Amino acid sequence: AKHGMATPFTLLESELSCSICCDIFREPVVLRCCHSFCRACLGRYWGQCVPSARQCPLCRHVAPLTEEPVLNLALRNLCDSYLQKGEGQDSSQGGFGRDPQCPLHEEPFKLFCLEDKVPICVVCQSSKAHKTHGCSPIGEAVLECKVRLCRTHVLRHSGNNTNLLIRQGSNQVLHTETLIRAEFEKLHAFLQAEEATRMAALKKEGKAKALNFNNQIKEMTRSMSSLSHSIAVIEEELRADDLTILQVNTLLVLLLYLHPLSVLTYPIQGSLVNVASHLDSLKYRVWKKMLGTVQYHPVILDPNSAAPWLVLSEDLTSVYKGNERQRLPNNPERFSLDEAVLGACSFRSGEHWWDVDVGDSSTWVVGVAKESASRKEKQSSINKERVPDCKPCVVRVQLNCDRGRVVFSDPSDNTPIYTFKHTLTGEVFPYLWVGCKEHPLRLLPVPVSITQAQVSSARSWF
Repeated sequence: AKHGMATPFTLLESELSCSICCDIFREPVVLRCCHSFCRACLGRYWGQCVPSARQCPLCRHVAPLTEEPVLNLALRNLCDSYLQKGEGQDSSQGGFGRDPQCPLHEEPFKLFCLEDKVPICVVCQSSKAHKTHGCSPIGEAVLECKVRLCRTHVLRHSGNNTNLLIRQGSNQVLHTETLIRAEFEKLHAFLQAEEATRMAALKKEGKAKALNFNNQIKEMTRSMSSLSHSIAVIEEELRADDLTILQVNTLLVLLLYLHPLSVLTYPIQGSLVNVASHLDSLKYRVWKKMLGTVQYHPVILDPNSAAPWLVLSEDLTSVYKGNERQRLPNNPERFSLDEAVLGACSFRSGEHWWDVDVGDSSTWVVGVAKESASRKEKQSSINKERVPDCKPCVVRVQLNCDRGRVVFSDPSDNTPIYTFKHTLTGEVFPYLWVGCKEHPLRLLPVPVSITQAQVSSARSWF
C-alpha cells in the first residue's frame, strides 16, 4: 500500500503548487513580497490570524490592511493550461487527470489509515492489513495535513525570528559595552589630563616659592654680613675718647637706619604655597570645566523601533535611509513598512522641546507619535496642504502635553511654522520619518549651564 500511494511531483508541478494547500493554484494572488497563494487559501489563513497583522505565510512580511492581494493573471493562465493539457499526469501515476486509485483493488482512495499513515480504498479497510486500524475520510486527512503544514511554516518562521531576537540581544550587549567603555575612556583621559595640568601648576608654584625663599635668604645673609662688619668697626671706636663716642653714636643711628632690624627679625614673606587656591572646590571646578567637552541631547533615538532600512549613528542622535534592508528581528516595537524611528524617551505631561537638523533632506517628517500607533503598517503622517512653503534647515518641536499642543518653529529666528492642537492621552514619543538617502536627520544638543544658588539663598538670612 505504501508503494502504491506514492505520487511524485514534477518540477513544474512544484512550481505551480500553493504552499498552503499543496495543490495546483486556483485563483492565485501575489503579495508585495512576490509570494503567491490561492485566494481562498490565503483568506482562510488570514482568518485565523489577528486582523491587524496580516502576514505572508512564508516570509512573514506584513501585508497592509488597505491593500487587497492582486490576482496573478500570468500564473493563473499557466496553471489552467497545465491542468487542461494534463502534462505528466498519467492516470496510472495518480495525477490530476482523475482521482488516484488503489493499485491492488483499482478503487479510488476514499479513506486514510491513521496507523499506517497511508490512503486506502474501502476494500483495503476490510482487508486483514487494515481491518483493526482506525480510519478517517480522505478529505479530513488532507485538511488536517494542510493545517499541520501551515503550522509548520508559522513555527519555522517564528523560530527564526526568535533566534534572530536572541542574537540581536547578545550583539546589542557586546556593542553597547564597547561604546560605554569608549565613553569612559574619554572621561578618564580628560581627568588624567586635568590632573596633570593641576599637578604641573602646583609644582610650578612650589619652585617659584622656593626660588623666592632662597633669594630672600641670600639678601638676609648679605645684610647680616654688612651689619656685623659695621658693629666691629663701632666696637673699635668705643675705645676712643668721649668726643669720639658721640660721633660713633651718630654713626650707629645711621647704621640702624640703613640696616633695620626687621630684615633680621621678621619672617620671610610669600614663602608658602597657596594651598587653598589649588583645593578650592576642586571637584566642582573640574566638573564645570568638563561641561565644555560633553554634549546633552534632550532626545535620542530608540534603535529597537527603527525600521530595517534605517541606519542610526553610534550615539543614537542621527539617522539616514540605507540602500538595503537589514536583517533585524521583527519585534513589536519596530516599524516594518514605514521608514520611521521613535525617540527613546516618552512624555506624558509637562513641556518639552528638541531641535532636528533636517539640512538639505528633500523628504522628511518630524513630530510625535502615540504609543498605540501601529508599527506594522504604513501610516498617514501629515496632510500636505498643511505644510507651509518654507524649508528650514532646523526644526524645533515644542510639545505641551497638558495643553495638547505641538508647535513647530524655526529656532534661528523663532518663526512659527505650524501648530497642531489635539488632546493627548497616554504617552507620546518623538517621531522621525526619513525618506532621503543622501542627507541624514540629526537631533541637536542643547547648551548646558551651571547656576549657583548661594547668593539667592543667602539673601533670605538678611
